[in-house]
Formats: sequence, C-alpha cells, structure tokens
Amino acid sequence: MNRATRLATGSLLGVVLAVTSTACSGPGDLNISNNGPDDVTVVIGDGEAVTVYADGGVAILGYGCTPADVTVTFASGREVVLPGPVCSDQQITIGDDTATLGLVSSDNT
Repeated sequence: MNRATRLATGSLLGVVLAVTSTACSGPGDLNISNNGPDDVTVVIGDGEAVTVYADGGVAILGYGCTPADVTVTFASGREVVLPGPVCSDQQITIGDDTATLGLVSSDNT
C-alpha cells in the first residue's frame, strides 16, 4: 500500500468514526422557560402536552427534536404556534402572551 492510499484510507476511517460517534450520541434535552405571570400548556408536536408553571421551566430530558410545530396555549386562550421541528439547540421562551424560539447558550448546557 503506497503513502497516498494509506492517507486516503486513514482519512476515510476518520470521517466514518466522526459520523458514527455523532450518530451514537443521544438526543438532547428540550428546554422551555416560562417568564410569564400565568401557567401555560405546551403541545410539543406529537400530541404530548406539558404544563409549564408561571415563572418556571421544564426540561424534557433526551427528547431531541419535536416532530412538528409547537403550540403554546395561554390562560387567556391565546395560542402561539412555533414552527417545528424544535430541537435541543433551541429554547422555547414564554413571556406575557408571547412565545419565541432562541438558541440555547453555551452557559445553559
């Protein structure tokens, strides 16, 4: 085996290992923060509903990405639909009748 063949084989093996280790890592946590004055209901796309209490938060461990949009329902009856999928690198932040998506900062991970 010549030097170029060994180098190409080694590079290919490195790529395969990198892809394999990424694929084997588990799904991340889905984070929801409620800074608003009222409890809200969050439907995370697959019909699963989570209550997030006022001035609280929820981390759904190992959830990964939602399969579809996320719907936040406020005590007033108002609904906000956040386009999905929403993944673990994003955080759902809820305020007074508002809901937004933002990136999870490295300080929160």
